[in-house]
Amino acid sequence: MTMRIFLSSLIIGLSLSTASLAAPRLDGAIAEHAVLQRDQPLVVTGQARAGETVSVVLAGRSARATADSQGRFRLVLPPLPAGGPYQMLVSAQSGQLFVDDLMIGDVFLCSGQSNMELAAEQAQNSFQIAGAADADLRLLTVAKQTATAPQARFETPPVWTAATPQSIARFSAVCFYTGQALRRTVKAPIGLIHASWGGSRISAWMAPEGLAAAGMKPEAQTLALYNRDAAAGDAQAGAAWESWWRTQARVQSTDEPWRADGRLDWRAAPGVGYFTRWGVVALSDYVGMVWFKKEIDLTAAQARQGAVLALGAIDDADRTWVNGAPIGGGSIASAQRRYRVAPGVLVEGRNVITVNVDNVYAEGGMTGPASEMRLRFDDGSILPLDAGWRYALGGRPKSNAPRAPWDDINGAGTLYNAMIAPLGETALRGVAWYQGESDTDLPGYDRRLAAMMADWRAQFGAPDLPFAIIQLSAYGATASAPTESGWAHLRDIQRHVAETDRRAAVVVTLDLGDRLDIHPGEKQEVGRRTARALRALTYQEAVSPSGPRIRSALRDAGGGATLSFADVSDSLTMLGADAAIGFELCAATGSCRYANAKASGDQVVIIGDGKPVTRVRYAWADSPTVNLFDRAGQPVGPFEITVP
Repeated sequence: MTMRIFLSSLIIGLSLSTASLAAPRLDGAIAEHAVLQRDQPLVVTGQARAGETVSVVLAGRSARATADSQGRFRLVLPPLPAGGPYQMLVSAQSGQLFVDDLMIGDVFLCSGQSNMELAAEQAQNSFQIAGAADADLRLLTVAKQTATAPQARFETPPVWTAATPQSIARFSAVCFYTGQALRRTVKAPIGLIHASWGGSRISAWMAPEGLAAAGMKPEAQTLALYNRDAAAGDAQAGAAWESWWRTQARVQSTDEPWRADGRLDWRAAPGVGYFTRWGVVALSDYVGMVWFKKEIDLTAAQARQGAVLALGAIDDADRTWVNGAPIGGGSIASAQRRYRVAPGVLVEGRNVITVNVDNVYAEGGMTGPASEMRLRFDDGSILPLDAGWRYALGGRPKSNAPRAPWDDINGAGTLYNAMIAPLGETALRGVAWYQGESDTDLPGYDRRLAAMMADWRAQFGAPDLPFAIIQLSAYGATASAPTESGWAHLRDIQRHVAETDRRAAVVVTLDLGDRLDIHPGEKQEVGRRTARALRALTYQEAVSPSGPRIRSALRDAGGGATLSFADVSDSLTMLGADAAIGFELCAATGSCRYANAKASGDQVVIIGDGKPVTRVRYAWADSPTVNLFDRAGQPVGPFEITVP
């Protein structure tokens, strides 16, 4: 009798365990402690057994749907007002799933590159985290992941946490401070979804439709080829890189260094590691390209095989060839490079491995470790590559090098596919976007930014989804004379895209930068300004989303100009001087000169100098010096405007 009871209990337990394991699974960002968007239909998708009915109950509302032949289901719950905590019950014949501690409020997505990724514990004022706990501010960081096609689910399940000193410390500083500022005026729970990756280009965050709309259909096609045939895709990406190289007038040689006998001033490399630490004066603070080459001799038996070329880590990016054939490239400094060398590429006797190392920031080089640098043949034998390298300076190209479409952070949709697409139809109230450093001097950013916003609005089912576009902060040497600036140009593109879109606004941050640090520590004010933009865009508060913005320019009789500004709080003011600095008068030929200017009310009068003027520029430098604000403390952002 006792044995029968034991066996019956075991059978029941196994049955419950099996049912639990087979219960429906949810997609997107729905998980314990999550915030779901109020006042909008709630789309719930997931996986169940094919053909079974799935029902969902939340806060007294319910909906049901039938899973299709692949087990996919989609249902829609009616809108809910702010409130909680609630429990969601997902039921099917295969089992039940309970999701606890759900809040209904407003959900914001924060994305971009390293200045969005920078954690609160790394920012200024981090001591304030100790007193910043908020049970109704919920945080979710999407795990870093890449994919070459859109994914339906996150590889790592989402984990929400309430804002505590511990969770805030590791969370995006800008995103947290944005949410914290919004909580002061929004009387509802707020959920923050953070998905960013340092060094990423905007193209990596775009859906296939956006890539095509932004003129990147060839990259999308190369990615599709790579998914079918990796070697063919690598060859096509390598050819695109080589074509780009030939257009670079500022590189040191017009030769093709990837050829086996490419002519450069080759010198013996002191060793594996950062070339900035070699003790070579010319490389001590070098930012640009360095070519590396190594020759190896192979037997006929070795040459007949395929192999894997392991080069260790490379900082920042590389493009690699064997005997002039492109075999791969990457752009994550910490990633170990391993490239497949197809049979037929290697030859008996002399073989040449060539690596272009593109150092775009701080230190660079083939950083190893040396023990990982090797050629592993298909038969398992190994040829060490830890010594005997030569190097040559390649100069700093005039535009950023193209990356392979499957490149982790600079590719075509690779981050969108794995970090945004799995959010599915998650309802949102707004987006904060902080990116652009990696797209400086790459043509077409206006098309890419507009297309990305269209992509995300389509995915999230919100044609009017607000975007707060955080402009690049100041970084780099302060200009002492008018000059061209890729960063200023990109800031102006961000401004134009936002003003054209009308459901977006820029967040001006150039006064919060650090000319010595591309990651300025002041993130709390960036968050406050981002919240201000979202308050105007999302909640229609009567505040200017971007501070003073240029409206018009009128030529004066003396060759100067009068500029009028919109969205000025009270009046413009000049800090620390009785003149507004940073203004330039420009001729049609492109030459510009600094100009004297005075601010009053919502206008700036620029004094003419008797020379021709067709344009006015303001704060046109990577790291400009500015002193023009309004009475609310909002800075005037960079711009270029035609003078009629």
